[in-house]
Amino acid sequence: MTNRMLKSAATPKSLRWQRSKYSLLARQIDIFGAAATLAFYLWWDATFPNDSALHKRSRARWLASTLLDLGPTFIKIGQALSTRADLLPLEYVQALAQLQDRVPEFSTPLAISLIESELGKSIHVLYRDFDPIPLAAASLGQVHKARLHTGEDVVVKVQRPGLEKLFNLDFKILFRLVRFCQRYLPWTRKYDLEAIYDEFFSILYQEIDYIQEGKNADRFRENFSNHSRIIIPQVYWQYTTTKVLTMEYVPGIKIDDCKTLQTCGLDSKKIAQLGICAYLKQLLQDGFFHTDPHPGNMAVSQEGSLIFYDFGMMAEVNSLSKEQMVKTFFAVLRKDTNQVVDTLIDMGLIEPVADMTPVRRLITFLLDKFTEKPVDINAFGEIKNELYAMFEQQPFRLPAQMTFILKSLTTLDGIARTLDPEYNLVVAAQPFVKSITVSGGQGNAVRELAKQARDFIKYKLQQPSAAEVLIRRLEERIERGELQVRVRSMESDRALKRIHLALKSLVYACLSGFTFLAGAVLLLGPYSSWAIAAFILSGLWFLILLRSFIDLAIKEKVDKLT
Repeated sequence: MTNRMLKSAATPKSLRWQRSKYSLLARQIDIFGAAATLAFYLWWDATFPNDSALHKRSRARWLASTLLDLGPTFIKIGQALSTRADLLPLEYVQALAQLQDRVPEFSTPLAISLIESELGKSIHVLYRDFDPIPLAAASLGQVHKARLHTGEDVVVKVQRPGLEKLFNLDFKILFRLVRFCQRYLPWTRKYDLEAIYDEFFSILYQEIDYIQEGKNADRFRENFSNHSRIIIPQVYWQYTTTKVLTMEYVPGIKIDDCKTLQTCGLDSKKIAQLGICAYLKQLLQDGFFHTDPHPGNMAVSQEGSLIFYDFGMMAEVNSLSKEQMVKTFFAVLRKDTNQVVDTLIDMGLIEPVADMTPVRRLITFLLDKFTEKPVDINAFGEIKNELYAMFEQQPFRLPAQMTFILKSLTTLDGIARTLDPEYNLVVAAQPFVKSITVSGGQGNAVRELAKQARDFIKYKLQQPSAAEVLIRRLEERIERGELQVRVRSMESDRALKRIHLALKSLVYACLSGFTFLAGAVLLLGPYSSWAIAAFILSGLWFLILLRSFIDLAIKEKVDKLT
């Protein structure tokens, strides 16, 4: 049987990070080379904008291919970005989505060899049937379907060879990069990159220990033991080691496959609501949460239950942070700006400064605009002055643990908006609020959760009218001196833009002329090769100058027509 399996599975092409001999120097060259190429592309696209869909698709495919070629650490970054359709262009989201479940598998002979080595028996003794074609391949391993001799259908997760060595290389390289940022880029110090780096690699190293993943799955299943619509596969411990994990086979529909969900008669809005409530329970009630909820790790059963897969990346929330998150969550539901700001300061997310007015205005704006309707990125233009003032003061910090909480929430938010374009937090959280309002519970965090839920229900029942709310907010803004009278002249704005463009053209002309003269001087001496380089550089500056002149001419004509 084993020989048939080996012949039936083709050996895929090896990526750079899968090479058996991979030195620290070679890894540094690959990572920094990719970073330099990305920086060049960003500079080029900023200097010579090209908004065509074909150009964006080309750039997106290059980015996805590069992350895939760099390996697990960078694939996980791409997986997180692929869910942010509200932040990235559609072309990038579509390209990065391939990293969720289309990572190339490694060869079946390697997988079978590792299983037999880890479990100490031949593959046909361990399993009655073993499918040589993987169900899915991820950055850290791949999954094969099998059947035990006792008749249960299972999935066998096999770790990619050489992962620990690769993580050790990335650990050293990224540590140097963090140290470089802290030494030469002072503005990065407020983010505590070293703590984030330590937390990130701590979780990654836990993820390649399948014994720990099995324990995580058991704990996660216990937390949802009273929730019939949340499914967590069972672990078969007798077929599990640090590099091989055997779990119950629980098939489902990929959570962001809206077309199939609709065909099966499932309500995608209710599924989005179920996912949000499940995560609120993890964060606010259990303090133990799934940090990698991308669409490859979540599915929906034919009955509409939510299935979780892959429990390698899990994290805990300490009791103090959990209480603060509970207060923040219900303050958001009440639209209580002062309480939100206070709890964010307590959690270390905001650095208190002398003038907190821009921060309070931003929080008020977010609560008013987005808690009960979908996010509209264009709406941030209404508060751009506050954004500028806030980032000038640099009041935000990002503790290491909060990095993974925010990553999970933003990933889940992206999935929820895919399922329900009209999704909003207040409606989605209602079942969770109702479920905990009547619970007593034990422990400070649980009591705080129940207390906040009851207070929120009272708040909703005693909520003032829209007119009263408007008058109250107007009074608060007057007291804080936040009302501004703005006088704006469109003609002055257009004139300033033309002056700015003319100054840029003058700079380009000077650079073009200077490099041309430098080339002429070098040509007269024994430096003809340097002269050619100077002339080429002069030509490039001249092309940029021509583009600037064309833009200036077009802008003047448009302004005259206006």
